[in-house]
Amino acid sequence: MIINKLKNRFTGQFTRNIGWLGSSELVLRVFRLGTTVTLARMFTPHDYGLVAIIYTINNFAEAFSLKAGIGAKIVQVDEDELESVCQTGYWLNWIFCISIFFAQCALAYPIAIFYKESELILPICALGSIYLMMPFFMVQSALIQRENRLKIRAMCTAAQAIVNNVGIVVLALLGFGVWAIVLSLVISTPVWIIISNRYHSWRPSGKFSLDKWREVTSFGGSMVGIELLDKIRLNLDYLIVGRFLSVDALGLYFFAFSAGLGISKSIVNAVIAALFPHLCEVRDDVKLLKKRYFGSFKTIAMIIVPLVILQSSLAPLYVPIVFGSKWVSAIPILIVICLSAIPLAFVSATYQLLNAVGQIKLTLQWNVIYTVIFAIALLCVVQQGVMPVAITVLVCQGLTLIFSYWATRKVLKQ
Repeated sequence: MIINKLKNRFTGQFTRNIGWLGSSELVLRVFRLGTTVTLARMFTPHDYGLVAIIYTINNFAEAFSLKAGIGAKIVQVDEDELESVCQTGYWLNWIFCISIFFAQCALAYPIAIFYKESELILPICALGSIYLMMPFFMVQSALIQRENRLKIRAMCTAAQAIVNNVGIVVLALLGFGVWAIVLSLVISTPVWIIISNRYHSWRPSGKFSLDKWREVTSFGGSMVGIELLDKIRLNLDYLIVGRFLSVDALGLYFFAFSAGLGISKSIVNAVIAALFPHLCEVRDDVKLLKKRYFGSFKTIAMIIVPLVILQSSLAPLYVPIVFGSKWVSAIPILIVICLSAIPLAFVSATYQLLNAVGQIKLTLQWNVIYTVIFAIALLCVVQQGVMPVAITVLVCQGLTLIFSYWATRKVLKQ
């Protein structure tokens, strides 16, 4: 009986999609491990701090691209409106992405002044060029997700991971410093254009159209709010540590995140990417929706929890061997951060449920409340050092499980 249940759990479409996405994330992590090891042995904590700031700025800018909102609308929309939404989404992508490119360039100097690091200006501007490539593949990528062909998205993720991480290692060894990160991200982005257009036949009509802009921006606007708040939470600790402690302290903290949360978060991302279309397919059938949603919780528990516990327990062994003895002081921080992946996985699943049934404003409202609580908590402890910040992140992530329980009961009327 148990064997049959396990067999059913790991042979469905949802689990197969997790398998494809998880495999691509595994490829990403294998190559990123090589990258992390290389950078850990070549970069100083100060260099890591600069990289953390550059990544943070890029993450915030991506939220404003409406990438997640337009993509989610394409996945969710009814078939008879699909083509119109795709055409509108394509042109909105161009409008938002071009605007973000110029905004990021304009903000590069003030950001450099804020952190007192003038060498940040050019890398931040250069990284903005990624947004000029995104409209060439975002609609196709969303359609592939809608059609549940997540094997293709997995190919994109894996291929970009290879190009990006090999590029980082080569350029870092050649002495490019933080530019190794920036140039590799720019060079690897066309991978998504090539693969997405190769495996989906949709193309823009050539005629400018914003016919469904109200529907797309209404849905997408809430998604932008949610994603922006999510980016703020995921990066707020970087901003606060870098500003109130030092760039070196930020480097130590960022290393702990990269080496600790990376593997677990990759698996979480794979599960969540597979979950949204899985739930959207049955959003009008409450009974089947419950079955799929609670089934996803069991899958998350069986995959994420053992992985996180294993990684946390082995951290004192693998960090000095793999990354070098100079990072031993980051081990306690790494362990605490790694544990935060468990509540993150469950609440992320709840967000996908709310988005699938059109309760996106509820997700947004909670994210506003939680972000304020999170920011206040971090500001209260940051002067105590990096470790209290990491513990605060874990505690706050744990509190999100209360919302997950309440929202699930509200939506599914348990």
